[in-house]
Amino acid sequence: MAYGQTGTGKTYTLGRLGEEDTAARGIMVRAMEDILADVSLESDSLSVSYLQLYMETIQDLLDPANDNISIVEDPKTGDVSVPGASLVKIRDHQSFVELLRLGEAHRFATNTKLNTESSRSHAILMVNVKKSVKGRDSALPSQNGNNSHMVKSLKPPVVRKSKLVVVDLAGSERIDKSGSEGHTLEEAKSINLSLSALGKCINALAENSAHVPVRDSKLTRLLRDSFGGTARTSLVITIGPSPRHRGETASTIMFGQRAMKVENMLKLKEEFDYKSLARRLDIQLDKLIAEHERQQKAFEDEIERITIEAQNRISEVERSYADGLEKERVKYQKDYMESIKKLEEQLVMNQKKHGSEKITNGPEDDGSNVTTIKESCRVHVEEIDDLKKLHQKETLLRKAAEEEVQNLKIQLAQWKRSEAAGNSEILKLRKMLEDEEHRKDKLEGEIATLHSQLLQLSFEANETSQRLDRNEPGKVGGLESLMTQVRHPQIKDSGNEEKTSIAKLFEQVGLQKILSLLEAEDNDVRIHAVKVVANLAAEEANQEKIVEAGGLTSLLMLLKSSEDETIHRVAAGAIANLAMNETNQELIMTQGGISLLSMTAANGEDPQTLRMVAGAIANLCGNDKLQSKLRGEGGIKALLGMVRCGHPDVLAQVARGIANFAKCESRASTQGTKTGRSLLIEDGALSWIVQNANNDASPIRRHIELALCHLAQHEVNAKDMISTGALWELVRISRDCSREDIRTLAYRTLTSSPTFQAELRRLRIDN
Repeated sequence: MAYGQTGTGKTYTLGRLGEEDTAARGIMVRAMEDILADVSLESDSLSVSYLQLYMETIQDLLDPANDNISIVEDPKTGDVSVPGASLVKIRDHQSFVELLRLGEAHRFATNTKLNTESSRSHAILMVNVKKSVKGRDSALPSQNGNNSHMVKSLKPPVVRKSKLVVVDLAGSERIDKSGSEGHTLEEAKSINLSLSALGKCINALAENSAHVPVRDSKLTRLLRDSFGGTARTSLVITIGPSPRHRGETASTIMFGQRAMKVENMLKLKEEFDYKSLARRLDIQLDKLIAEHERQQKAFEDEIERITIEAQNRISEVERSYADGLEKERVKYQKDYMESIKKLEEQLVMNQKKHGSEKITNGPEDDGSNVTTIKESCRVHVEEIDDLKKLHQKETLLRKAAEEEVQNLKIQLAQWKRSEAAGNSEILKLRKMLEDEEHRKDKLEGEIATLHSQLLQLSFEANETSQRLDRNEPGKVGGLESLMTQVRHPQIKDSGNEEKTSIAKLFEQVGLQKILSLLEAEDNDVRIHAVKVVANLAAEEANQEKIVEAGGLTSLLMLLKSSEDETIHRVAAGAIANLAMNETNQELIMTQGGISLLSMTAANGEDPQTLRMVAGAIANLCGNDKLQSKLRGEGGIKALLGMVRCGHPDVLAQVARGIANFAKCESRASTQGTKTGRSLLIEDGALSWIVQNANNDASPIRRHIELALCHLAQHEVNAKDMISTGALWELVRISRDCSREDIRTLAYRTLTSSPTFQAELRRLRIDN
């Protein structure tokens, strides 16, 4: 950063391109040459933004149409960014020089008595570098010592993030010397105001003041990391040789001396690239699923082959059985015919034998013998026929039964062998399938463990970062706490740097799935889910999505249905973040949120839970439209009830809520929309305000001092304030308050109130 009087060479020192003479290259060009020598554009990322702060408006020098860029602060880390600015990838040194030339062409400059090309804006060059750190990969921690080698070998790459900010400040000038007038005069006023704000911040940091007014100017907001932050800062001061400007020269040197007293704590920003690791895990999972499907198909094909083979064997056995039956039938028929033929031959022989006997016996017996023989033959033939039939039938039945039994035994044995072989194959294939299922379940469990570890790492990172939150409007935390940690930093929390952000998990898992886990039966799952929602709600860009998806309703239901203190604390914190938006505040009130928060405050004992609840109610207290409803549903009494805890963080949030409520009441009284005593006084808050007006904790004291000033601005509250001793506190504030704006407000309030003036005269107090 270059600081000094106009015309003393700040732009010359920082922004010279050195195209004609390389020795005249400025710091911007030389710094980029050094960066390009140390990065690989193939694997690393290098991008540039070039801005100017003109008349308290941030403009894009690379895109002049983008002339009103807003500043965004990360609620968790406090980092400042300008997401609306153009971010241009750098290909080589020449492309960077062309960007600088383009930016300088769009920068505001004018001719004054002190400088023919006087810069009328602060130029800010931001170089963002993301570099892969080789040799720093680390295996993921494992909860199961028997995890597969595949999981142990997955190593997420380490990425180091850095940002170089080069600031060419516009020169301070005295109007009588520069001769500025008209629009140029307005430009000079804006420049001097922003430089004055920068000087106040340097003075506060050099003196270890409890309050650093970084929000007084957009310039100081952009440079909050440069002084008292985590950046390595170099300051170039430029002075002129003329004795005429002796005063400006001395002021510049004194500024540099004060800036040298400010201590910065450097901090490397390294983190695991879990996104690329997740992609690798997804690819590995797809491969395993494809392999499982292939083996499943092979198993089904094998079962089908065995089934077809068994059916073929059964068909073959049936055909063999039919052929055997046909052969036996032919054989039996042949034997039967041979037996009939033999019987017929025997019958013929018997007939011949009887004929010869007839001739021997003579003619006398011829008639009777013939008749007897015929009758006898007929009887014998019939008996023989009957016997033949019975014998043939019994023989056929016996042999058929024996053959059928034998065939059935053979077929049964064959079927048993086939069944045993088939069962063996089926058991083998089933075992293979079970092994594959077990491997799949194991891999899915390992992946789920990894995701759970990612969530846990993010939750721990959030809990650490929440301790560093600033006490700014709408946020739960303490400005003094953050400033203390910045000025007296502890050893670097390497775990915090190595953890992925919730935003990355949000992209991978999806909001609907996260919100559905808020209704899970497992209490641990609900705790993790509500922590993720709370972290997402801290990002302003996510708040509208969460509300539209029903996240606000789910958080309020958790306050009503759950008895877990952790869920109450985190859900209240998420509601506090959502309550920073005016539309969300009305939704919270409509859905009975203040009643649920009051109930949680009444039942809670944990200071952190009460701090979150008090922060949420404090945000709601800042809405003019909700004053009566908030008080009617017990919001003020809930705030006052939480002072029983006595914890400084809880008391700071209570004081902030009362200050917000009093400010809205004061505004409504001024506009004529409210009459009568303050609702805070009617609910008995004034006595607590007076008791803590001189509290040792600066956040509590500052908010209470503001509340007293706002209450005193409405004349109808004057008598109550006199009777409770609040007038004495107002007098003390107007004389001894460390903040000039509050001191001025208290003095103006006392002098403008006839009731207060009369009481001061009666007491003979000179204000």
